[in-house]
Amino acid sequence: MPDRLSAVDASFLYLEDHTTPMHVGGVAVFRRPRGDFDYEHLLSMVDRRLGLVPRYRQRVMEVPGSLARPVWVDDQDFDLTYHVRRSALPKPGSDDQLHDLVARLMSRKLDHTRPLWELYLVEGLSKNRVAIITKTHQAMIDGIGAIDIGQVIFDLQRNREIEDVDSLWMPRPAPTVAQLLVEAATDAVQRPGEVVENARAAMVDASATVQKVTRALGGVASAVRAAVVPAPSGPLNAPTSTQRRFAVAKAKLDDLRAVRRAHGSTVNDVVLAVVAGALRNWLLSRGEVVTPSTTLRAMVPVSVRDEDAEADAAYQDTASLPVGTVGNKVSAYLVDLPVGEGNPTVRLHQVSHAMRAHAESGQSVAADTLVKVSGFAPPTLHALGARVANEFSDRLFNVLVTNVPGPQVPLYAAGARMVEMFPVVPLAKNQSLSVGVTSYNGAVYFGLNADRDAMPDVGVLAAMIGEAVDEMIGTVDA
Repeated sequence: MPDRLSAVDASFLYLEDHTTPMHVGGVAVFRRPRGDFDYEHLLSMVDRRLGLVPRYRQRVMEVPGSLARPVWVDDQDFDLTYHVRRSALPKPGSDDQLHDLVARLMSRKLDHTRPLWELYLVEGLSKNRVAIITKTHQAMIDGIGAIDIGQVIFDLQRNREIEDVDSLWMPRPAPTVAQLLVEAATDAVQRPGEVVENARAAMVDASATVQKVTRALGGVASAVRAAVVPAPSGPLNAPTSTQRRFAVAKAKLDDLRAVRRAHGSTVNDVVLAVVAGALRNWLLSRGEVVTPSTTLRAMVPVSVRDEDAEADAAYQDTASLPVGTVGNKVSAYLVDLPVGEGNPTVRLHQVSHAMRAHAESGQSVAADTLVKVSGFAPPTLHALGARVANEFSDRLFNVLVTNVPGPQVPLYAAGARMVEMFPVVPLAKNQSLSVGVTSYNGAVYFGLNADRDAMPDVGVLAAMIGEAVDEMIGTVDA
């Protein structure tokens, strides 16, 4: 019997449209080694390791009449060269050109008739560099045990031997229509209410889809709506277009740790205070009215662990962990960022106080419930926007900020050392900006995914993140 998509994972397919593709991505930049590192070499490596992620050879198959949720089936015509692609920038390719390419690739939906992932090798970058861009549909990543295709290609050793994993893979026959109907009938007997829900969702009835997800998550959406007042209006909540812009910023992890120690906060608090400071200056640059009481609400998924013990372990050697794994308990909060506060020290203390207050109150129950249902992974954290609040995102929060600690040792792909890694977090309906943050090998990387029409100046905001970091560092000796 094929695996059936969960209600939560199926919701990603139902909620997706041409303005809100439901895939997450990443941009990894490598220093080209002296040996071979070309498309054929990368293709061979992925082919030999694809057995580690069997879902990446499967596609979604609909049930006739939408009598049950779709199922995962082996792709009988699986073509690795369709998924592992090659691109190039005109030499010497600049970082801005790379970011433009990322924006174009992330704007396009994945083909639902094929396995829902793509990987691009980008050549032609200046300074003897290459990049790998990944796209993975959120329906593919179903919890903490999920492995992204990007994780499969990373090694802790430069010259690790590329072993064969399931090299004799043969696709299993797809179920027949009769088998799908029999299994759907069995499910209908066990869960009769789902028949009507599945039919409504397949008709892309937005209201029914939200109701479906709400029930699947045990009333999370209603709990959120009851507990939270509407988010402030502003330029970050505009109708979402079909195109994106992408920009980046960087900081040193040791600098953020020094700020954390000086003020008794957490690294995540410092990141949020930096984002708040950058958003403040960005609003002012646009001529927006900013008063001492002005706030912007952020949806903030947080890994819950001791900051000085377990948390710092995520910033050290993670040789025994998959890339991106940060723990098995997560809380996600709605936090009002004090963008009206001009003093960086006061701004940080306000953020720290807000995060502690959330942790000590019951306001995070709904988000915790969501995480318990779907497990931890950056895509599932974004679910508060994409799954539950899709219709209400402009009312609940202004910006999504995900901060995922990464390994603090060098990683390699086919002998090439990774020098940078930027996350690309998707937008929900009526959202103009998502900020993905990850740390790697002593640095912190910010990836800003923005709506092309609503935020043509996302590059300005990225530069202001660097300025906000410098401002925050200045508080250590003040």
